[in-house]
Amino acid sequence: MDTLRLLLNVIWLVLQGWILALAYLLAGVIACIFIVTIPFGIASFRLAGFVLWPFGRTTVRAPGAGVASAVGNLLWFLLAGWWLALVHVVAGIGFCLTVIGIPFGVASFKLAAVGLFPLVKRVVEAAPPRDWMHAGSGVVQGAAR
Repeated sequence: MDTLRLLLNVIWLVLQGWILALAYLLAGVIACIFIVTIPFGIASFRLAGFVLWPFGRTTVRAPGAGVASAVGNLLWFLLAGWWLALVHVVAGIGFCLTVIGIPFGVASFKLAAVGLFPLVKRVVEAAPPRDWMHAGSGVVQGAAR
């Protein structure tokens, strides 16, 4: 299973991962210009690493994310989230035009949702499925039960 994740991540990196990571890095640098928006820059840098190497990892809701995170996500959506999500959706549609690209398209659509509201998300390692019937169930290693 780790070999498959490595292969998917390498293909993802070559095809679009590096471009998406650059977009998140650009958003992070712009966000770090003002002191007030530094938390957005940090979230953007964290997501840059996630979109660079997404297979085998997932996002979970961060504990303690409250009203401040909700307001921050609204500002993020207005300033950067919508165009980052748009890049993910366009790339996902392009990938889904081929049968081989469908897994990458689905991953890109999932990343679009993360890019819209990143402040309540935490990137964690995903556990491999127990068997093929449980693939895609979103089981997370080390998550609070």
